[in-house]
Amino acid sequence: MTDKIRVEVAYARPDRQWLLTVDLPQGGTALEAVKASGILADCPELSAETLKLGVFGKSVKPDAALRPQDRVEIYRPLLADPKEVRRQRAEAGKKMKKGV
Repeated sequence: MTDKIRVEVAYARPDRQWLLTVDLPQGGTALEAVKASGILADCPELSAETLKLGVFGKSVKPDAALRPQDRVEIYRPLLADPKEVRRQRAEAGKKMKKGV
């Protein structure tokens, strides 16, 4: 049995994507994987203290333990609140129906 696990770290911006493979000790965390990937140096907009992370689409805390072959995803902040956008579309649709 090996004492290392291999995981991926994924991050995407509109202009570029990263998918980096890192080896961590057993019990390594999501934040450790991000730091080991070196992506924080490549992307100055990322801060280790404020990262929103997930594993295969499920939100996790930075101290979440990883398993072999996990993919740690770094999430960007939302540009718009989805609930507000839906509300605005619904309002626009009501206005269009009244005008027809």
